[in-house]
Amino acid sequence: MRYSVLFVCLGNICRSPLAEAAFREEARRLKLDVIVDSAGTGDWHVGEPPDPRAQAVAQKHGVDISPLRGRQIKPADFRRFTHVVALDEDNLDNLRRLAPADATAELSLLLDHVEGREGQPVADPYFGDADGFDITWADVTAGARGLAHKLRRGD
Repeated sequence: MRYSVLFVCLGNICRSPLAEAAFREEARRLKLDVIVDSAGTGDWHVGEPPDPRAQAVAQKHGVDISPLRGRQIKPADFRRFTHVVALDEDNLDNLRRLAPADATAELSLLLDHVEGREGQPVADPYFGDADGFDITWADVTAGARGLAHKLRRGD
C-alpha cells in the first residue's frame, strides 16, 4: 500500500510545514514511498511561505522549506490522504468536524506516534521567540520518526 500523509496545524506556516519537512527526511532515510503535504485549518496564511523562524530552524537541520506555501485543508484531502495528522487537539477536533461523511483518512495527533507522548500537542511557537522553533523541530522530528517507522511496519 502506498501511504500519503497530510500534517495539519492552524495556519500552515510553522508547525505543519516543519512536520512535513521532518517526515520527508525520515521517509527518505527509510526509503519509504509516501506522498507528504501540509495544510492549515484556517485560511489566514494561504499562499504565504513558512514563517522565517521555521525556515531558519529547518535550514539549521539541512532542510529547505522556503518553497512551501500555506494552504487550507479541503474535504478532498480526507479521501486523498491515508493519514491526516494534527499537531494539537484543537486542530484534531476541527479536523473531525471538517471531515466529510465519506472520509477515509486515519486521523491522529503527531505525538501519538511517540511512545510516552500520546495525546500531547506540539506547542505552537508562533507567538514566542526563535527558541520555541527549536523545541517544535525536536517534537516534529520525534513524531515524524515514530510515524514513519509505523508506516514502514505496515501498522
